[in-house]
Amino acid sequence: MPGTALRLVVIGGVAGGMSAAARAKRVNPDLEVIVFERDPHVSYGACGIPYFLAGLVPDPERLIVYTPDYFRRERGIDVRTNTEVVQIRPAERTVLAHDHMRGVTEKISYDRLIIATGATPIRPALPGAQLDNVFVLRSLNDGLRIHRALVEERPQHALILGAGYIGLEMAEALRMRGLQVTVIEALDHVLGQTEPEISRIVEEELSAHDVRLLLTTRAVRFEGDVRGRVREVLTDSGERLTADLVLIGIGIRPNVRLAEEAGIALGPTGAIAVDDRQETSVTGIFAAGDCCEARHLVTGRPTWIPLGPAANKQGRVAGDNAAGRRATFAGVVGTAVVKVFDLEVARTGLSLQEALAAGFKAKKVSTTASSRAGYYPGAHPITLVLIFDEATHRLLGAQMVGREGVAKRIDVFATALHARMTLEEMSQLDLSYAPPFAPVWDPILTAVNVALKA
Repeated sequence: MPGTALRLVVIGGVAGGMSAAARAKRVNPDLEVIVFERDPHVSYGACGIPYFLAGLVPDPERLIVYTPDYFRRERGIDVRTNTEVVQIRPAERTVLAHDHMRGVTEKISYDRLIIATGATPIRPALPGAQLDNVFVLRSLNDGLRIHRALVEERPQHALILGAGYIGLEMAEALRMRGLQVTVIEALDHVLGQTEPEISRIVEEELSAHDVRLLLTTRAVRFEGDVRGRVREVLTDSGERLTADLVLIGIGIRPNVRLAEEAGIALGPTGAIAVDDRQETSVTGIFAAGDCCEARHLVTGRPTWIPLGPAANKQGRVAGDNAAGRRATFAGVVGTAVVKVFDLEVARTGLSLQEALAAGFKAKKVSTTASSRAGYYPGAHPITLVLIFDEATHRLLGAQMVGREGVAKRIDVFATALHARMTLEEMSQLDLSYAPPFAPVWDPILTAVNVALKA
């Protein structure tokens, strides 16, 4: 393939799209690569936006990894920002791209295509949802709009819909800015598939930092003032909550409209179906990132877990294959970690409910162990929940919460899931020990041994 003048078109930038474009250009420098991104930014740390809003990152420019000019100048990639692909025509091998700045729509041909359209926030069709200061947070542009409102209008009362990762990170960010914060959640616990032992500790942490949490509660209406700015939120219990800033964080869905309209198959999760080469049902069209599925390495089934590390890896694999090199993406185990005030909360693999639904004879155990040697200053308890197959003792999932030592310990469990390890095999792991970092029996090994006795 090197030496040929083929064209690769990538729809969408950021993690999946820019990883794909950069990889393809590196594999085949003769490849013409065009990236269309509807926003002005193509490469930034999206997960850092709550910390910018909290004031921990003083300048949004620090979140930008590479500018469009950098990709054009240093990588030879034709990046076209503020330009949205509005249609894919697989039979013609063309896309229609609309330049929002010039108001012009062009037909662009391609030899290979990568779809990296990401995911879109779920925005409920509630009365008043279009009032000013009702926000979602998905892109850097969204973050800049929220920051502008915080600086210029100085809101005092924030209401967050949804107690997932973004909702809790933003609860902390807005408390750090001095706002009164209320979080409402339709479920009876925070963080979705988190086990009750973990959720309760997180909920206590929110209360300790004066975040009001209303569980089993839904918003039914946003009400505004004469200037069109939100002022109150009405809940399904009839309570009126004061709010001059609202963040909707009830979830996201894969952005698959272009693919679906082009006849590209979706998978059982509703995201774009891909094989292990990231190729879709249409030959020569690949997908990467939050718009597509991945294989769950525990269940072996398609899953949709939209997280940045997987998007970057999928992008590299899609770029490799689009440029003529063969590469595969093994799959995911759903490893994630979130900071909630002074807590680290992490999970990997399946929850008990997910494991039972997948057909495993699943069981769980929970335990609490010290983050360091008990006599060493600064030790804190870590609560661990392990999910395993009762018949085979295969590890199926793990969840942890504590004030230190959680974020990287979860990676040991993630590695074990990749290796399909049993509890017996995990019990023999040679983990590091020194009093400032861990007790002689690391919390990981303590939890495994408890599970072996269950």
